[in-house]
Amino acid sequence: MSKDRINNKTFKLVGLGILTAIIIVLQIVTTFFPTKPVSITLALIPIIIGAAFYGAGAGAYLGGVFSVVVILMCVFGADVGGAMVWNANPFLCIAVCMLKGVGAGFAAGAVYKALSKKSTTLGAVAAGVVSPIVNTGIFVLGLFLFFKPVLEAWAGGTDIVYYALITMTGVNFLVELGVNIILSPVIVRIIQAVSKSKS
Repeated sequence: MSKDRINNKTFKLVGLGILTAIIIVLQIVTTFFPTKPVSITLALIPIIIGAAFYGAGAGAYLGGVFSVVVILMCVFGADVGGAMVWNANPFLCIAVCMLKGVGAGFAAGAVYKALSKKSTTLGAVAAGVVSPIVNTGIFVLGLFLFFKPVLEAWAGGTDIVYYALITMTGVNFLVELGVNIILSPVIVRIIQAVSKSKS
């Protein structure tokens, strides 16, 4: 194995380790934001950065880390809405949480790789848009397919489609999307700076 390959592997391991720690801290902190029953997700930013640096596989791994933290918050009751989903069906709760996180990370990496050849900025912005869409989309679909009684309880008699898309996830999704778009230039600068330092 060449020295450059070893250095690149070490760089990737260290980078993924740092991003893993950031995701864990961000997700634990944002779980306690007063946006019940669903917490805002700011951990998508380091997931997008990792997916852009290291590819869709790394994005899927970082999304999996995010998902594991979400599941733990559900299990321990720190995420009130998540705890209701966990109590309704732990297996399906795990499946939906893992699928949405891993999917969001993988999609960010795939989109970035496809578009960054034309423009790093375009790739970063597109990854920042796709990631929350996948994360929220799979979550809402999972609620409709497997947790309709929980969704009806949260809706409190209002139309569940309106509640799920507007009241429950609407604000959270727009905040997540807005943060990702606003921080996309920062992501681009980080990618460019690291790319220059490696060359």
